[in-house]
Amino acid sequence: MANFIERLLNGEKKTLHKLEKIADAVIALQDSMEALSDDELRAKTQEFQERYSKGETLEDLQVEAFAVAREAARRTIGEFPYKVQIMGAAAMHGGDIAEMKTGEGKTLTSTMCVYLNALSQEGVHVVTVNEYLASRDAEWMGQIYRFLGLSVGVNSRPLSPLQKREAYNCDITYTTNSELGFDYLRDNMVTDVKDRVLRGLHVAIVDEVDSILVDESRTPLIISGGAKKTANLYLQADAFAKRLKGDDYEIDEKTRQIMLSEKGVHSAERYFKIKNLYDIEHTQLVHHITQALKANYIMKNEVEYVVQDNEIVIVDTFTGRTMPGRAYSDGLHQAIEAKEGVPIKEETTTLATITYQNFFRLYDKLAGMTGTAKTEEEEFLDIYNMRVIEIPTNRPVIREDYPDAIFANPRLKFNALIEEVKELYAKGQPVLVGTISVEASELVHQLLQKARIPHEVLNAKNHAREAEIIAKAGRPKSVTVATNMAGRGTDIKLTEESKALGGLAVLGSERHESRRIDNQLRGRSGRQGDPGFSRFYVSLKDELMIRFGGEKFEKLFDSLGDAQIESKMVTKSITQAQKRVEGYNYDVRKQLLDYDDVLRKQREIMYEQRNFVLENEDVHGIVRDMIDRVIENVVNANVDTSKREDNVDYDGIRQGLEVLGVAAEDNVKVEDLRGKDADETAKYCSDYIFQLYDDKISDIRDEFKQFEKTIVLRNMDRNWIEHIDMMDKLRNGIHLRAYAQNNPLQAYIEEGYEMFEEMQARIAREVVFFAMKVQIERKEA
Repeated sequence: MANFIERLLNGEKKTLHKLEKIADAVIALQDSMEALSDDELRAKTQEFQERYSKGETLEDLQVEAFAVAREAARRTIGEFPYKVQIMGAAAMHGGDIAEMKTGEGKTLTSTMCVYLNALSQEGVHVVTVNEYLASRDAEWMGQIYRFLGLSVGVNSRPLSPLQKREAYNCDITYTTNSELGFDYLRDNMVTDVKDRVLRGLHVAIVDEVDSILVDESRTPLIISGGAKKTANLYLQADAFAKRLKGDDYEIDEKTRQIMLSEKGVHSAERYFKIKNLYDIEHTQLVHHITQALKANYIMKNEVEYVVQDNEIVIVDTFTGRTMPGRAYSDGLHQAIEAKEGVPIKEETTTLATITYQNFFRLYDKLAGMTGTAKTEEEEFLDIYNMRVIEIPTNRPVIREDYPDAIFANPRLKFNALIEEVKELYAKGQPVLVGTISVEASELVHQLLQKARIPHEVLNAKNHAREAEIIAKAGRPKSVTVATNMAGRGTDIKLTEESKALGGLAVLGSERHESRRIDNQLRGRSGRQGDPGFSRFYVSLKDELMIRFGGEKFEKLFDSLGDAQIESKMVTKSITQAQKRVEGYNYDVRKQLLDYDDVLRKQREIMYEQRNFVLENEDVHGIVRDMIDRVIENVVNANVDTSKREDNVDYDGIRQGLEVLGVAAEDNVKVEDLRGKDADETAKYCSDYIFQLYDDKISDIRDEFKQFEKTIVLRNMDRNWIEHIDMMDKLRNGIHLRAYAQNNPLQAYIEEGYEMFEEMQARIAREVVFFAMKVQIERKEA
């Protein structure tokens, strides 16, 4: 183990040394770049593009291109990247993650890497966590690129397909991860090539990379349609769930699972007037009851979701932001709507889906930046093949991180927190109170109001004023209460007076289940060598403590009463609990990826076939291939392999062709087949059937091309949508195979493969049936 850690540290030292050499070479060109006129500096872009087209690599151009982008930044936005920022850009160009502390200028760092990669003219996507940051960065950093002659676009939800295509055709496109993923899915649903908006997935530079590739990776992107009529079932299940008492159900706090107890099962049978709840005919009812239980007893208003404008809006528990347009899957969203008494949106059919993990792995090059990723390095390496490289700070961090203040219960904890805020406010030192939920931020807000301390609240309910609130948060006597949304993409700048008063004080109202989120909150203070301190307030009744061992510390507090303690043992236990939760969450994400990889391979095959159809004007040859496949299946179904001779059932084949839509008068004759083996029979029948079809459309072949293409596309799309739904149902029930001593994942792979093969055969069969049945009406001139 010691050798492994030593090798790891040596590897990191070597990497940093290499990055430092690149940065020194860039800095060495500083004077020569400064001597160029604006036009000469701008002309460098064309020079680089020409050199690239003649065979030079981006690595050959890296040092000069970085020096050009650096000088352009100084002339346009008045900022000149430091050595450590050049190192960060070089790390990203290598397809890795640059971990840079808050206030170190990640946004500026990325510009050198983005400029270099845009020289290939294949498009660079700069991916941010929200549309505000995408448009802000495109406007701000876009000045550098436009000065150097590159085009910059912003992709956002309200744009039309034409506007999106224009944005993606730019050299550099700023966009959010969700809109980018949805555009990819929509592009694979269009029925005309010119309706696509993307031009390929070349390079993605991801800002807040841990938020997008880790925290959001469990949320699949889903395009839905076609409502299922199930609202009444949700209302009935909700009414039943609300009648239950504590001993009617059992909750597993660690996995957040809930199920009916034996008493609860009997209650359900009486309520719904049925004999056996677990009879196969009540499968749907069991599903609705389970979701109603989860909605009522696990999902909390103002923690996981908020009610806004008579709708349920999900809150991202990692960032504290609302996610309009997102919905919980598998009927949970509808169960919460029933619980909260808002209109129930009907469940829909999944038309297309992909996880962020598999979407971002489609890029030729993926790189990122964040303030906190080291704790998830194993995951980044394993899933995305990206290292996390810690870039040194420009100035030493002098922030003090104090031990946790630990209390027996939340009342004592919040009282102590408010007391500290009072003291700091009286002194004039700016304070940021970080909470992990909207609910907690509202509680702190009420307590501060009671204590008559002026403050601002930044949470999912008033995020519209985010920029204004953050701009004031570093001033003397400012008190800001914020959910985790204050941890990302925000930079609290201190006044000189605030620095003299001790800098920003960060107080956390509890520990998050992820160490990264705690580190982000701490990192709001101490930017660019500023003073400041951080402290977390913890109670033994906090969710993290309840889930992982709070009871073993209760005796310790029984003897201390209301006193606060700072215990290394408890703090170590919290860190261990966080590591366990992180490990558990990683396992969940890894398992999700293992399962989604099955669908990924199928999706790639399907999209490739679909794109082939879409990009070819004439798909007559594809119809021919489908006829061959279908006839082969018909013949194989009528071959008795147990016999050596006369093993082909010719009458059966004739019947099979009739089922395919071949009219009786057009059917092959049995006497023409006699004596032929299976392969010869299949070829004869294929040629015969194709000739029938070919003759039918011979007079109108040119006009028929588009119709033929539409037949193929529609059948592919309808069957693929149904297949996704079937795979989802298979996935949801596959864990039961473990009871039969089977490996659920292996069973999912095997059965998913069989279902995919069946779907491919079904598409071919339906296209052939349509081709044989289509009636050609010739209108007289």
